[in-house]
Amino acid sequence: MNTIIRNILNSRSEKNGNFFSKIQKILGFKPKSIKPYEKAFTHRSLNIKDKKGNAVNYERLEFLGDAMLSSVIAAHLFKKVPEGNEGYLTKMRAKIVSRKHLNELGKDLKLIDLVRSNIPKTQFGINIHGNLFEALIGAIYLDRGFPYCERFIHEAVINPYVDIESLEGQVISYKSLLIEWCQKEKNNFKYEIYEDTGRDEMKHFAVKLWIDEKVIAKARATSKKKAEEKASKRAYFALQSKINTP
Repeated sequence: MNTIIRNILNSRSEKNGNFFSKIQKILGFKPKSIKPYEKAFTHRSLNIKDKKGNAVNYERLEFLGDAMLSSVIAAHLFKKVPEGNEGYLTKMRAKIVSRKHLNELGKDLKLIDLVRSNIPKTQFGINIHGNLFEALIGAIYLDRGFPYCERFIHEAVINPYVDIESLEGQVISYKSLLIEWCQKEKNNFKYEIYEDTGRDEMKHFAVKLWIDEKVIAKARATSKKKAEEKASKRAYFALQSKINTP
């Protein structure tokens, strides 16, 4: 019996040690406590609760990490672009912390490999990568405080990826850009959405984008939001010369 218990404890110790070494490699420094990081990679599907009955998963850390990330990026842009007004700085920050960018960061770090879950990893949506990245930042803040959190964001996000000139030319949402342009030019617009299953097994939605009583673009996707964004992107390129004219 003692041998069995010892083997179980040794097995757990090996797993914890392996997790610790992987986290340390990602962070570039040694954690003081491994607990926040364990929580940062615990999915709600495990339904774990602490002694007070509170859920133990990465969702609250995701909220904290999002706030830390936004504040560090905001401070960097404030110093880096002294001539930028509030609207410009807000747009630039949104580009840096966009869901697409955070997902790419999470993927690059292979954070999904560390997740504990009752759901197969193949069934996770794309946003799991960005969610885990934010949770990791939240865990760093709890473990080491703001200075380490700020340093990690600079090393993992700002230094390798934030280039002001290239960011200025990036479009986060073609739909927002189209709506802003239509409102500025006083053009009437509407998105006509209808269900389109077609021959696909998965449900699709089709969209027509009307501007001043003319269909400018069409698109279809697995959600209304994606279909509208896709149609907006096609409309943007069709009207690019007009939109970019001062």
